[in-house]
Amino acid sequence: MSSQMYTELSAAPSSGSALELRFAEDTSLTEVMRLRVQSLQRSGQKRQEGERLLLPHEAVYRLDFANQELTFVHWSVSLIGNGRVTVTGISQLWTPDLTHLMTRQLLEPVGTFWRNAGDPEDTPLKCLEADIQEFGERIAELAKVRKVMYFLFAFKEGAEADKPF
Repeated sequence: MSSQMYTELSAAPSSGSALELRFAEDTSLTEVMRLRVQSLQRSGQKRQEGERLLLPHEAVYRLDFANQELTFVHWSVSLIGNGRVTVTGISQLWTPDLTHLMTRQLLEPVGTFWRNAGDPEDTPLKCLEADIQEFGERIAELAKVRKVMYFLFAFKEGAEADKPF
């Protein structure tokens, strides 16, 4: 099973042009986060209070903003087969090689897209539209002050990442 996801943001309202921003897996940051979990397990230590550890079905993705004057337009997500993809934005300028990811850095709402078992593959994905709209608008707002933003992608119920995402 594979999936693809991107968000469409329009450039400054006067230009009227739309940009398609694709999420890119950040394999090095994902690996650093996995090493943190392994290190804690080997040493028998517990995570720091409030620390958010990467789960086995999660990976770190990023969006790079070449243009920072953006307005959210819509999400485009494809998922082959059944499953659920949850996207959680990270509010801080965070990299796990510098600091641990803390739960307070995770944005609400999350973006969740799914297709249930038994749904035909040509059925549009389901989502909570108000949350998805707010999530897209929040990304566009954060783009005004950032050149890059990180996300945790959780692939559940059979969903898997496709290359490229």
